[in-house]
Amino acid sequence: MRTSTGIIGLTVGLTTALATAPGASAQTIADEFTCAYRFVDLGRPPASVPAPLGGLTFKADDPNTLLIGGSANQPTAKIYAVPVIRDSSNRITGFGPTATVHADAPNIDGGLVYAPGGVLLFSRYSMNNVGQIKPGSTTMDKTVDLNTLGFSGSVGAIMVVPAGFPGAGRFKVLPYNSSFWHDSVLSADGAGTFNISGPTNTINVGGGPEGIVYVEGTAVLFDAPSVLVSEYSTGRVVAYEVDANGDPIVASRRVFMTGLGGAEGGTRDPVTGDFLFSTFGGGDRVLVVRGFDPECTANYNRDCTIDILDFLDFIDDFSTCEQAPGPCGAFGDADFNGDTIVDILDFLDFIDAFSTGC
Repeated sequence: MRTSTGIIGLTVGLTTALATAPGASAQTIADEFTCAYRFVDLGRPPASVPAPLGGLTFKADDPNTLLIGGSANQPTAKIYAVPVIRDSSNRITGFGPTATVHADAPNIDGGLVYAPGGVLLFSRYSMNNVGQIKPGSTTMDKTVDLNTLGFSGSVGAIMVVPAGFPGAGRFKVLPYNSSFWHDSVLSADGAGTFNISGPTNTINVGGGPEGIVYVEGTAVLFDAPSVLVSEYSTGRVVAYEVDANGDPIVASRRVFMTGLGGAEGGTRDPVTGDFLFSTFGGGDRVLVVRGFDPECTANYNRDCTIDILDFLDFIDDFSTCEQAPGPCGAFGDADFNGDTIVDILDFLDFIDAFSTGC
């Protein structure tokens, strides 16, 4: 069984209690990302969710309910439904007082994701299986042995590539032990669950991967569709641009966060786009990284600085895209107000935002 090597603390704005806890280490967002992104500590889920924590995702029909694995890696593990508390800006600030059991998920690890039709898939460590739970079920309906399919090591992270990204619908399997990235295909088995193909590739990403989230190319400091990978073994989250199949381009690797202990599963908040990840040990907390959906829209070229380059880049896109349907633009989206057409209203709205500095 994996063990944690530290307690996850926080960077700018983190709570004093965690930062001064025994065994805490310095958690930071990499220098090139600090201008836009920050940590917030959501603390531990309700006491009814037993440690250590596993993968997490938001309930398909309720963006205010987080599903998270408890007693991760153990035969008694379950998925718990945890209500989240949001502020006036819809940012998650904490959890409700109680959690309920959503379903049994024996040996759940860092992967928890929905497949088509609302089937929950979860990684199972260390038997190298993927469990499946059909909508309405409270027990595992099917498990697929990845060993017999040729997948290396034992799976830690899994992901179905979201709609709108290259390779949408492909199934990604990342064994924790081998630190490889494998591509695969899900196919309906006629029983409401899925068969999984053998791996179609093997990419060495290293680090003991446990969580995967995809990031749109319009996010600040991300110039192309990308993926964040939580590395349990190195205590890092790293970023890669992805290719046409949704797989990481190894040469594009950038460190996004460092100094983590026990970084586990990851997911995106469907309301705000924030990045949430759990920790296995390491305080058994949930942390959120904000900044993927920036409030300051005048930073048109997403370089973290509002300057004349934003103005020039918008004018260049606007002159090219006027009367075109949005999104449109080489540097950003000239459909600035999001009304699906690039017109004078977008120009006026951008000038207003730029003149006020945000």
